[in-house]
Amino acid sequence: MRNPMAMNIINPGQSLLKKKPFSSSTMAPLTLDPDPPDIPSQIFSVISTHPKTWQKHPSILKLIPSISPSHVTSLYNLNLTPQIALDFSFWISQKPGFKHTVQSYAALLNLLITNNFVKASEKVVIFMFKSCYAVEDIRFVLDFLKIISGRNCEFKFMLSVRCYNTLLMSLSKFLLIDEMKSVYREMLEKMVPPNIYTFNTMVNGYCKVGNVVEAELYVSKIVQAGMSPDTFTYTSLILGHCRNKDVARAYRVFRLMPQKGCRRNEVSYTNLVHGLCEVKRLDEAIELFKKMREDDCWPTVRTYTVIICGLCGQGRKVEALKIFDEMLEKGCQPNVHTYTVLIDCLSKENKLNEARKLLSGMLEKGLVPSVVTYNALIDGYCKEGLMEAALEILGVMESNKCSPNARTYNELICGFCKMKNVHKAMALLNKLLERQLTPNLITYNTLIHGQCSVGHLDSAYRLLHLMKESGLVPDQYTYSVFIDSLCKRGRVEEASVLFDSLKDKGIKANEVIYTALIDGYCKAGKIDNAHALLERMLIDDCLPNAFTYNALIDGMCKEKQVQEALLLLKKMVKVGVNPSVETYTILIEEVLKEGDFDHANRLLDQLAFSGLRPDVFTYTAFIHAYCSIGNVKAAEDLMVKMSEEEIVPDLVTYTLLIRAYANLGLIYSAFDVLKRMSDAGCEPSHHTYAL
Repeated sequence: MRNPMAMNIINPGQSLLKKKPFSSSTMAPLTLDPDPPDIPSQIFSVISTHPKTWQKHPSILKLIPSISPSHVTSLYNLNLTPQIALDFSFWISQKPGFKHTVQSYAALLNLLITNNFVKASEKVVIFMFKSCYAVEDIRFVLDFLKIISGRNCEFKFMLSVRCYNTLLMSLSKFLLIDEMKSVYREMLEKMVPPNIYTFNTMVNGYCKVGNVVEAELYVSKIVQAGMSPDTFTYTSLILGHCRNKDVARAYRVFRLMPQKGCRRNEVSYTNLVHGLCEVKRLDEAIELFKKMREDDCWPTVRTYTVIICGLCGQGRKVEALKIFDEMLEKGCQPNVHTYTVLIDCLSKENKLNEARKLLSGMLEKGLVPSVVTYNALIDGYCKEGLMEAALEILGVMESNKCSPNARTYNELICGFCKMKNVHKAMALLNKLLERQLTPNLITYNTLIHGQCSVGHLDSAYRLLHLMKESGLVPDQYTYSVFIDSLCKRGRVEEASVLFDSLKDKGIKANEVIYTALIDGYCKAGKIDNAHALLERMLIDDCLPNAFTYNALIDGMCKEKQVQEALLLLKKMVKVGVNPSVETYTILIEEVLKEGDFDHANRLLDQLAFSGLRPDVFTYTAFIHAYCSIGNVKAAEDLMVKMSEEEIVPDLVTYTLLIRAYANLGLIYSAFDVLKRMSDAGCEPSHHTYAL
């Protein structure tokens, strides 16, 4: 019979809600899902009336698909015998789709411990530790252990060294290092002698967070206890040093291992290879990777993935794919992470067909792509404006029961906004909300930028209001979009009012915001306001950049203040801001309008002396000037120079030259330029043909 004391034990799922957590962190409430009251009762009834044959009873078999861990927890709190509870626990755990939770194990332990089922309790405790899939689970377990250890009952349950080691490993998995230290101290207090597994778990836990100093204290405890550090110990130390990006010390431990009689294994190599990749010493990582076989070690899927990830991170896609092929040849099957790294790399390099083939290969092999895998490909399509393909991947994702997350929708929203299809982007916001996902700052900022880019400022302001209502705080980017959009539409006074309100909103204006308003003032011909704002910018310790000066120089040139603009160029260089190609091109274009070719060429020399290369706009400014005075030979010479420098003329460049020949009556020459234009893949416009 069951011990009557068991009847007085509080349901663990309830009792823990009233207790303080083991650590200083607050445990999330772990309430049981509301159950249909009849399922545990039905199971109990069948077991009670058919104690020998309940496993095959039709009523039980019918209930199997409906039985949840919370039903099992409720069942254990009924008047079951410990042995039947154990039998049921094992039986239900074998059924497809069922997984015990820490709560169901805790309820079973309540029953077993109260009835002095010591051996069984130890096994169940270990199962409970291993079933921790989240931090909340492990915190629940710690609190449950605290309750049963403090309980005043006939039988006391003591954790064995094996139980403690399993608990420490679970804590290490979630990087709960303080809790590990507390459990270790508890072991010592309860006179449970640590073994090599205990010490190694402590060493590994500290090394995972880069605390090698503390880890080495536990290494010394191994020696003090008359044991020797082993491969796992040294491999953990390699990991710790690599986490601190101290590859030199990691190498020292790596070289020490054979001297200490410890064989280096695949993990030892992989940890060091990963450390080298992290500090951008990729070629050394590859050399070490190649030497593994000399040490009778064979790269694992993680080793290959680390190397592939390192190569992709440095843009060495061809080498990454070669390693991937080698991996397949050696019979090492890539996992989801391997494929995801490659798909992400290929998508970023616009090799979308190759990325798509890899996704198909994954699915053919029965691998289940993660949301990260799908997002990488969706993002690649969105960046190229291939929205139909992106939506197709979304469809594949959903058909494979992989739920899109907020990032998925953000990528799609961004793609549609770039294509100026804000209606579709807004429809995706609605879908995001329907899925009970939470739009974040990126979501709203992208949509606001999209609405502003098509001139829908009222819609953008409504989104701003919605954003605030949802508890999100607009940031510098949000307001920079509004100020820039207002300025571009000539509403510079509104932009100025919004700018002045930023301080009260707790937003410090950055160089993007200042530059947008300075550009707005310049385009409105308010050069004095722009200069005043530049001075205010400097007072606010916000450093202007090349874009800021370019906006002001361009504005001054349009107001025929060329000499003042040239002085500003000198000031710009003096304060340490490097002029860009655009800076020089603005000034070159303006002095050429005045017919000052000598000054323009001096500026071109200055541009080259600064280490910059003229672009198509720079050369087009010169070609325009030469064509306007009928000097087509000089213009053609520049076309040759552009070709030598691999600068591709654009529609404007060709059209200027065609017009110049047409104005001179040189029709055949004009048609020759038109042919060159067509051969270069530059599509003439109706303006070109009208010439």
